[in-house]
Amino acid sequence: MIGGALIAYRWELRKLIAQKRNWLGIAAASLIPVIFLISIQISKVTIHPPDGPYDTPLGLNLRQTGLALDLVVFKLIGVIGPTLIAALVAGDIVAGEDMGGTLKTILVRSVRRGEVLAGKALALLTYLVVALVVYAVAGVLVGVIAWGFHPLINLSGHQISALHALGLTVVALALYALPVVAIASFGLLLSVVTRHSVAAIAGTLLYALALQGLSALSPIASVHPYLLINQLTAWHDLFQTPMAGDAIVRCLWVSAAFALPPLVAAWVVFTRRDVTT
Repeated sequence: MIGGALIAYRWELRKLIAQKRNWLGIAAASLIPVIFLISIQISKVTIHPPDGPYDTPLGLNLRQTGLALDLVVFKLIGVIGPTLIAALVAGDIVAGEDMGGTLKTILVRSVRRGEVLAGKALALLTYLVVALVVYAVAGVLVGVIAWGFHPLINLSGHQISALHALGLTVVALALYALPVVAIASFGLLLSVVTRHSVAAIAGTLLYALALQGLSALSPIASVHPYLLINQLTAWHDLFQTPMAGDAIVRCLWVSAAFALPPLVAAWVVFTRRDVTT
């Protein structure tokens, strides 16, 4: 089972690498922090704390240390940024081959259907991780070039060293990736079920927007902490003194709770359906 999944994983990586639109997604991830930095630099005459990007968690560190850029942009891109990148790949990874008629060719190879889907899921995960890492590295580089590698003032008002802030940023990136992967898992399910890339991509975006809409409804305020979208800010706990952990733990199990059902459902549908028509 593992060997077949790894074979399928290598196939999928080759396909992802060969598709130009996937490189455009990586390029977009690298440009996001650059564009925000340029906009902040241009707006410095008219925007001052606590306005605009400064009115975000850790926003007062902008122009004081380059390590603040990635963390501020995490908040500013909200749901749409990571969801769009996840949807474009997850929504197409199965449906694209269904529409192109190449899925039947894959399924006659010496791997099981479950192994094929596992390979696709692993390739999707790899792509998302690479996109987020590229985003983070680009943000740190341009931020440090523009504003220097200086200490950062955390959410509790305490100063932490630049190296400590950099380490926390890496952990924050990992936490941020968990709900993004959960959103992509739903996109993978739609890709399997709809057999249509546009429908799966649009459905994934609507799914994330619907969750965001629920997070704004006051009658269900008691469940807001358990919505997937709100796990995108769990990394805030890292930048408090003393460091909190409730949101981090909640991010782990809520992300898993939202990711596993669509993955299981995708596996059930994919392994049982007819692909000859």
